[in-house]
Amino acid sequence: MNKLFDFGNRYARESTWKDFALVKICLFSMGLAAGTKIPEKHKKKAIGAAACLFAGTYPLLMTKVFRLAFRRS
Repeated sequence: MNKLFDFGNRYARESTWKDFALVKICLFSMGLAAGTKIPEKHKKKAIGAAACLFAGTYPLLMTKVFRLAFRRS
Protein backbone atom coordinates (compact mmCIF):
# COMPACT_ATOMS: atom_id res chain seq x y z
CA MET A 1 0.00 0.00 0.00
CA ASN A 2 2.89 2.33 0.73
CA LYS A 3 4.16 1.87 -2.84
CA LEU A 4 0.78 3.01 -4.15
CA PHE A 5 0.83 6.11 -1.93
CA ASP A 6 4.42 6.86 -2.94
CA PHE A 7 3.43 6.60 -6.59
CA GLY A 8 0.50 8.95 -5.99
CA ASN A 9 2.77 11.46 -4.31
CA ARG A 10 5.27 11.25 -7.17
CA TYR A 11 2.46 11.76 -9.69
CA ALA A 12 1.24 14.82 -7.77
CA ARG A 13 4.76 16.28 -7.51
CA GLU A 14 5.36 15.95 -11.24
CA SER A 15 1.93 17.21 -12.30
CA THR A 16 0.86 20.71 -13.25
CA TRP A 17 -2.47 22.43 -12.83
CA LYS A 18 -3.33 21.23 -16.34
CA ASP A 19 -2.96 17.60 -15.30
CA PHE A 20 -5.27 18.13 -12.33
CA ALA A 21 -7.77 19.93 -14.56
CA LEU A 22 -7.80 16.86 -16.82
CA VAL A 23 -8.42 14.65 -13.78
CA LYS A 24 -11.36 16.81 -12.74
CA ILE A 25 -12.87 16.83 -16.24
CA CYS A 26 -12.43 13.07 -16.50
CA LEU A 27 -14.08 12.46 -13.13
CA PHE A 28 -16.87 14.92 -13.93
CA SER A 29 -17.64 13.10 -17.17
CA MET A 30 -17.78 9.77 -15.35
CA GLY A 31 -20.14 11.24 -12.75
CA LEU A 32 -22.31 12.77 -15.43
CA ALA A 33 -22.58 9.46 -17.24
CA ALA A 34 -23.52 7.71 -14.00
CA GLY A 35 -26.00 10.44 -13.01
CA THR A 36 -29.61 9.43 -12.61
CA LYS A 37 -31.19 12.87 -12.30
CA ILE A 38 -30.95 13.60 -16.02
CA PRO A 39 -34.36 13.71 -17.70
CA GLU A 40 -34.94 10.78 -20.05
CA LYS A 41 -35.18 12.97 -23.17
CA HIS A 42 -31.69 14.45 -22.52
CA LYS A 43 -29.94 11.32 -21.27
CA LYS A 44 -28.47 10.23 -24.61
CA LYS A 45 -26.98 13.67 -25.28
CA ALA A 46 -25.52 13.90 -21.77
CA ILE A 47 -24.01 10.42 -21.93
CA GLY A 48 -22.60 11.16 -25.39
CA ALA A 49 -20.99 14.38 -24.16
CA ALA A 50 -19.63 12.61 -21.09
CA ALA A 51 -18.21 9.80 -23.23
CA CYS A 52 -16.46 12.33 -25.48
CA LEU A 53 -14.95 14.15 -22.49
CA PHE A 54 -13.85 10.88 -20.94
CA ALA A 55 -12.37 9.57 -24.19
CA GLY A 56 -10.46 12.83 -24.61
CA THR A 57 -9.01 13.06 -21.12
CA TYR A 58 -8.45 9.48 -19.98
CA PRO A 59 -5.73 8.57 -22.52
CA LEU A 60 -3.82 11.76 -21.69
CA LEU A 61 -3.92 10.95 -17.98
CA MET A 62 -2.96 7.32 -18.42
CA THR A 63 -0.03 8.24 -20.66
CA LYS A 64 1.48 10.21 -17.80
CA VAL A 65 0.66 7.50 -15.24
CA PHE A 66 2.34 4.78 -17.30
CA ARG A 67 5.31 6.99 -18.09
CA LEU A 68 5.85 7.58 -14.36
CA ALA A 69 5.19 3.95 -13.44
CA PHE A 70 7.75 2.53 -15.84
CA ARG A 71 10.42 5.17 -15.36
CA ARG A 72 13.43 3.92 -13.50
CA SER A 73 14.01 5.86 -10.29
